[in-house]
Amino acid sequence: MRSTLLVLFLAAPAFAGGKFTLTSADVKPNSVLTDKHVFNGMGCAGENLSPVLTWADPPKDTKSFVVTVYDPDAPTGSGWWHWVVYNIPADAKELAQGAGSGKADLPKDAVQGRTDFGAPGFGGACPPEGDKPHRYIFTVYALKVDKIDVPADASAAYVGFMTNANKLGSATFTAKYSRPKAKAAPAAK
Repeated sequence: MRSTLLVLFLAAPAFAGGKFTLTSADVKPNSVLTDKHVFNGMGCAGENLSPVLTWADPPKDTKSFVVTVYDPDAPTGSGWWHWVVYNIPADAKELAQGAGSGKADLPKDAVQGRTDFGAPGFGGACPPEGDKPHRYIFTVYALKVDKIDVPADASAAYVGFMTNANKLGSATFTAKYSRPKAKAAPAAK
């Protein structure tokens, strides 16, 4: 019994203090995204502003962070990556509002990866008209390495592979968004 408890204790992740958390003053868990965080293009007319994201109590020995925003409900067969930021230094505790939209600075040495919009940077919600509400999963990963080694134009999947290979822990929350189907114009008489 004693050796079993010791094995379980040694296998448990080492945390700095409390539970690793991710929060946002702009987006609350299970809330509906506002136009502020909706894409501007592809039929959507939002502000395309990345939300402030703040994390606390990462696992002990964290050397860097990765932040992602992912929509698993996109009708692609593989979901849709809306934001990927990696090589965030261990002393960073936040991405400022607009950091992914060029309206605020990223932490020193942080890199924005290519999203499914085809370029680096934040791309807001933009599900098809009339589709069910899509889930937008905001996640911060704590890594055991200072930097992940990926090419400058690496896909979000490649960054995700390297992230999961070096992950100490993660914290996440989900918000939703949908676009109603546009009403047809009345028939002319």
